[in-house]
Amino acid sequence: MKATGRAALDLFFPPRSIDGGVGHSAGGLSAEAWMKITFLDGPVCDGCGIAFEFDMGPGVRCPACAARTRAFDRARAACLYDDASRDPILMLKHADRPDLAPLLARWIARAAAPLLETADVIAPVPLHRSRLFARRYNQAAEIARPLARLSGVRYRPDALVRVRATESQGGKSGGGRRRNVAAAFAVPPARAGQVAGKRVLLIDDVFTTGATAEGCARALKAAGAVGVDVAVVARVKELANRTI
Repeated sequence: MKATGRAALDLFFPPRSIDGGVGHSAGGLSAEAWMKITFLDGPVCDGCGIAFEFDMGPGVRCPACAARTRAFDRARAACLYDDASRDPILMLKHADRPDLAPLLARWIARAAAPLLETADVIAPVPLHRSRLFARRYNQAAEIARPLARLSGVRYRPDALVRVRATESQGGKSGGGRRRNVAAAFAVPPARAGQVAGKRVLLIDDVFTTGATAEGCARALKAAGAVGVDVAVVARVKELANRTI
């Protein structure tokens, strides 16, 4: 009955894709918009998830990851953050569209399949309570929840908290971003058992310099996590170009 009712509604009110076209494919995007997105399916760097031009074998890392040890272990992004992928991410984050989260969760599930296979728990990058009050929901949590359902990995939405309000990371240098989130995250003592001895998959929307992910990873490992991986919807194109 539900399917019949939905079909009837679609007949009188044709569904529109996120990018405004009538009729949608691939879970919310028109075929034209879907083709414009640069998905990072692999081969990719095992450390940060940037795309390689050809497969260099399992566990290979790009020069930037080989030169610098990060607080997190591995990272994956579903796509590049550019004009084609920006709209659904910003609509979720700022335009009161949490209904888009399951679509983005499916993108991550595909790109981060190796990380999901080894994850014990999934946790979102937290918002400070003041920003959560203003926005009304945490976009990372909205993505992480359906991802946990898809993968069967245990969801821990409150394993990590942001204990200090921080400025927006926008416009800051890599060093500025790291200073901005220094000591901003913590695992509450009452929640330490959720991550101690576990491998945590941290979920966020966009990866820029990795400063936020590293701040979260340090807090999780200080609480006893044996490993922290990161999965995001998109990583900025400029960072990927510089890293390559």
